Amino acid sequence: MSIALLGSTGSIGVNTLNIAREFGIEVELLVAGRNVSLLKRQIEEFKPALVAVADKESAESLGYPGVLWGEDGILEALERCKSDTVVNALVGFLGLKPTLKALELNKRVALANKESLVVAGKFVDISKIVPIDSEHFALWYILRSKGRPVKMTITASGGAFRDRPLHELKNVSVSEALDHPNWKMGKKITVDSATMMNKIFELLEARWLFGCENLEAVIETKSIVHAIVEFVDGSSLLHAAYTDMRLPIAYAVAEDVDRRVVPPIDFSSLGTLEFKKIDPLRYPVWEIKDTVLARPQLGVVANAANEVAVEAFLKEEIGFLKISETVIDMLRIYENIEIDSIEEVFEVDAMTREYAKSLLGK
Repeated sequence: MSIALLGSTGSIGVNTLNIAREFGIEVELLVAGRNVSLLKRQIEEFKPALVAVADKESAESLGYPGVLWGEDGILEALERCKSDTVVNALVGFLGLKPTLKALELNKRVALANKESLVVAGKFVDISKIVPIDSEHFALWYILRSKGRPVKMTITASGGAFRDRPLHELKNVSVSEALDHPNWKMGKKITVDSATMMNKIFELLEARWLFGCENLEAVIETKSIVHAIVEFVDGSSLLHAAYTDMRLPIAYAVAEDVDRRVVPPIDFSSLGTLEFKKIDPLRYPVWEIKDTVLARPQLGVVANAANEVAVEAFLKEEIGFLKISETVIDMLRIYENIEIDSIEEVFEVDAMTREYAKSLLGK
C-alpha cells in the first residue's frame, strides 16, 4: 500500500509519517510548504517518487531532482501519483483544489483539511472521504455500532480564554491567544480554537460527512471525550481517547489496525470529566452557528472572512474580538447568497476576502 501526503511538515503530516513507518506504508508523494530542512529529512527516510513544495525558491533550495512547486505543481503531482489514498493535511482554503483533484482522479481522500468541506461540501463526493479530525473520527467510530442516531455532539477544549474574565478579552495579545491550555498546534487553528470558529467549521464538516442536521458542540476541558452520539432510544455513546492524531490517521491509511496505537485511558486516575455549554458572551462567533448549519453555503463566506481576520490579528493589526466581529459582519452582508457551482465557491471566496480586507482597512 502507498499514500500521497499533502502537508508533510505539519503536525498531521508528521504523525501520518509516524503511522507509515509503524505500519510499513510506502509514501509515494510528499507535499510541503517552505519547511525545507524538515522535508529534506523526510525525503531521505521515505524516498518518495514525487515531491512538491510551495514555491520555486523552496524547490531550488531543496536540491532534489524533479521537484514540482506551486498550486499547479501540487495538482500535477497528484495526476502523476499512482497511490489510491491521498492524505490532505494542507491548511486553509488552498487545500480545496487538491481535494477536488484527488476525487476527480477517483482517489480515496483521508481529509484533515476541514476547509474543503466547510466551503464546498455541497460539491464534494463524501463517499470517497475518510475524516482524520479527531471529532469526526470519533463520530465515525461510534456510528459503526447499531442504532439510529438522532443527534451528534462534538467537544471543544474552550481554547486559550475559556477561563479568562470577559472584560479582559478586548485587550488580549497574540501570544496569549496562542497559549492553548491542552496542546500545541499551528497558529491559525489555535486562534480558531480561542474564538470557537474551529468548532463551527467542524460542525459543518459533520453535517456533510454524516448527513445529520441535529448537531451540537460542548466544552470538555480535558479533551478526553471527542464526540457523543445520541440514539433514537435515548441512549448515548461517547468516544474517549487520549488526544493523539495517530489514532484517526491509522484508521484512515492502514488496511487493518491490529495493534495498540495510543495508550488506554486510566479512568481511575482521570478524576472528573466536566462538560460546559459554549457561551456566546465568551465566544461571540457562536451566534452564527445555527445560521451556518441551516445554510451551509455560507461556509465559504465564514471561512474567507475568518482567514483574513485571523491573519490581521496575528500581525497585530486588529484586536482579538475583531475576528468574530468581522465574520459576523460578513455573514450579515452575504446572508442571502446562493452558490450553485464549484466555480462560484472560488468567486465568493475572492469577493469575501476583498470586502473583509476593505472593512478592516477602514
